[in-house]
Amino acid sequence: MAEEYDLVVLGGGTGGYVAAVRASQLGLKTAIVESGKLGGTCLHRGCIPSKALLRSAEVFKQTKEADTYGVETTEPTLNFLKVQERKQSIVDTLHKGVEGLMKKGKIDVYEGYGRILGPSIFSPSAGTISVELNNGEENPMLIPKNVLIATGSSPRTLGFDVDESYVMTSDEALSMQELPNSIVIVGGGVIGIEWASMLSDFGVEVTVLEYTERILPTEDHEIAKEMTRLMKKKGVKLVTGAKVLPETLKKDNGIEVQAEHKGETKSYAADRMLVSVGRSPNVKNIGLENTDIQVENGAIVTNEFYQTKESHIYAIGDVIGGMQLAHVASHEGITAVEHMADQNPHSMDMNQVPSCIYSNPEVASVGLTEEQAKEQGYKVKKGKFSFKAIGKALVYGESDGFVKIISNEENNDLLGVHMIGPHVTDMISEAGLAMVLDATPWEISESIHPHPTLSEVMGEAALAVDGKQIHG
Repeated sequence: MAEEYDLVVLGGGTGGYVAAVRASQLGLKTAIVESGKLGGTCLHRGCIPSKALLRSAEVFKQTKEADTYGVETTEPTLNFLKVQERKQSIVDTLHKGVEGLMKKGKIDVYEGYGRILGPSIFSPSAGTISVELNNGEENPMLIPKNVLIATGSSPRTLGFDVDESYVMTSDEALSMQELPNSIVIVGGGVIGIEWASMLSDFGVEVTVLEYTERILPTEDHEIAKEMTRLMKKKGVKLVTGAKVLPETLKKDNGIEVQAEHKGETKSYAADRMLVSVGRSPNVKNIGLENTDIQVENGAIVTNEFYQTKESHIYAIGDVIGGMQLAHVASHEGITAVEHMADQNPHSMDMNQVPSCIYSNPEVASVGLTEEQAKEQGYKVKKGKFSFKAIGKALVYGESDGFVKIISNEENNDLLGVHMIGPHVTDMISEAGLAMVLDATPWEISESIHPHPTLSEVMGEAALAVDGKQIHG
């Protein structure tokens, strides 16, 4: 059978389904092809389940420290199966919500694997989608005016054999039924540090092996330094400048692996290993060879409106590389759909995109780091203010961390904001709005921040850019 559409979306993850909803709002007849479950990696194997586990770890840690709040209780025990049940309940609830959005928008969902065909009897140009249905029924042919590729990414493995018993990526780790006593985490980036924080709070002995000379290498250097201090305070062992040698891996009631560090080869042993060294775009077996679409460094090449070399085929999200974040994919999806519907959308300024790390403590940032600003030739002035001087942080019992604001000395324009501390992932949107509005630190300080709140740290950090902070 053949069915015509205005838009067919390959991939029902966050970027794909959000794009489909926007297309439906604009009156486009839309279909999604998804081989797994709607919601994709973010909902089922990433953002949501990992944050549910992080929340349980936070509660467990706080309960153990309850006496510091004057609450006396017996030593808490962890029921990890219940932790997993709670996580799955949240995922299931949100999955039903996404399915409801598809019905509301009258978006057809094909449960199967879609591939792009070249010019054929169905269409003189590439873009017809052949769907291999999960139920084994005859492959339908979808003939769209436009195609949106939103196939996401998969965890890199660095050459390790992922077997789920001893070696895991984040996909397998989220399904663990019991916690190991110890773990080696290969990679000290965003995912690695989130898992290190979580597992340490659950009571697991954690060792992180990071190839670069510091953890969180893409964050501002002062943020990485503070996170290093706080991870060590938790008891996490951090080894930076470590080149892990996958060929040395041994498995026998646990794992042992070697890494080159400071001119020596050292062995590291644990019950299990988590490989968290980034993700690779899913570009294979989706029919790109039947098109003129360009792929560079493993990612699909697009213009600022996410058009590929085939003008009627767009691509968004992790499959195009860049900032592999769910909120980026969603925004890209909306922009792509509005462009194909002649809505004249604005192209996205990646410098205005906030990024978050949901460890304990949290990290959030938007704009340039201090190093990037200097590399780009800016004369930098900065303000920094600690949570230790914020009353709400002391009340909350989490006063580690700070907010750092970077501005251009020549015209006071805001260049970047970097935070580490309690609930900063909820506070970064103020900084994001300031970036969009091209605000100055003075304008942020003029915004009245209610007392007592954690957000007061933003006002104080903004004042600190000119040495005018009140409480520090």
